[in-house]
Amino acid sequence: MKLLLLSTISFIFLTMTACNSHNKEEKSQTQDALETIFARKSVRKYLPKPVEKEKIELLLKAGMAAPSGKDARPWELLVIDKREVLDSMAVALPYAKMLKDAPMAIVVCGDTTKSSYWYVDCSAVAQNILLAAEALELGAVWTATYPYVERMDIVRKYTAIPDEIQSLCVIPVGYPAMPHSPKDKWNPAKVQHNVWKERE
Repeated sequence: MKLLLLSTISFIFLTMTACNSHNKEEKSQTQDALETIFARKSVRKYLPKPVEKEKIELLLKAGMAAPSGKDARPWELLVIDKREVLDSMAVALPYAKMLKDAPMAIVVCGDTTKSSYWYVDCSAVAQNILLAAEALELGAVWTATYPYVERMDIVRKYTAIPDEIQSLCVIPVGYPAMPHSPKDKWNPAKVQHNVWKERE
């Protein structure tokens, strides 16, 4: 009887320990996810160091984990690591000058034949890539091409994407050349509850 009681107590103890460990692990993962979100920043200066293929693939996978209306998945992702293309786009795109220092970039594009609101789904893809870059200790920044026709034409010129594919943004990616601090953008005044109230 004593042996049975001890076995039962041991089993309960081990079960509780396992549950607590599982809960701590879940809590840690939740904290990690939130920390990554709050730590994300726009990085515009990079070290002359290539991004590993494994990390590039993780960025792309993270992007494609985005939600998609009607599961259309209109996204197309173009990885650029040719120096001449990055340099040419750095000169031509007004807000992507940092491409001259970036070892690579990801162009987030949408297939207009798959969705009329491709830019919405692709925005979620771009955000996922930016968060994944933060989690991988990389630096990245969103440089918009859509809805500026002249910028979209520049991307098309240097990448030869077909007419039905439109670029949303170019995301330079690399290892940060200096420390960056995230901005605290929390503003409770921007929050409404249930019924909209006019602000004074």
